[in-house]
Amino acid sequence: MASADLRDELTCSICLNIYTDPVTLTCGHSFCRTCIEDAIEAKEGPGAHKCPECRAEYRGRPALEKNRKLSNIAETFRSSHPEQEDVGILCTYCDSPVPAVKTCLLCESSLCEKHVMKHSKSAEHVLMEPTASLENRKCPIHKKVLEYYCLEDSTCVCVSCCLIGEHRGHQMESLHELRILNFNTISVKDKRIHEKLKMSNLTLFKFFHKITIS
Repeated sequence: MASADLRDELTCSICLNIYTDPVTLTCGHSFCRTCIEDAIEAKEGPGAHKCPECRAEYRGRPALEKNRKLSNIAETFRSSHPEQEDVGILCTYCDSPVPAVKTCLLCESSLCEKHVMKHSKSAEHVLMEPTASLENRKCPIHKKVLEYYCLEDSTCVCVSCCLIGEHRGHQMESLHELRILNFNTISVKDKRIHEKLKMSNLTLFKFFHKITIS
């Protein structure tokens, strides 16, 4: 297995670094112990805990099983590739490791200087400092999850900011609804492209069929 592929297999999807003391959930996905424990502790309100990777639900606190084999492989890789430690947040769209300069809450992706330019031209794309965990982003003032986007101040806020904070009375949009809107927009575009390709293929088929008959 190539070094880059192996690194992907040994990368925690929460912190995006090589596993440190990896543990595995019953669904089969692994994370650094501190990363998944922080994610579990950060969950607020009722409802089941979910795997950050596949969203599998767990009743009560999920069991964390130490993955010794994965830990040994990660340690071996870390010692033989010291230059690849703590790479930080990488661009989602680049094939090679390129540091991200922003994270888009709407697309749930991180972007380098090149790819962030297109996002900057659209007001609906909510950009913030690079982060590996969007689910657990919290308001620095109220310590609550950022769930809304203030259209007047172009920033992400929590429910307390909307109700009693400095953004009270401002026009808000739900980040969840913005993501759904973006997904539906992309789906419509994909459908139109598919229909155009279908018509093009039909036209080509008729053209070649006509030539064959002639």
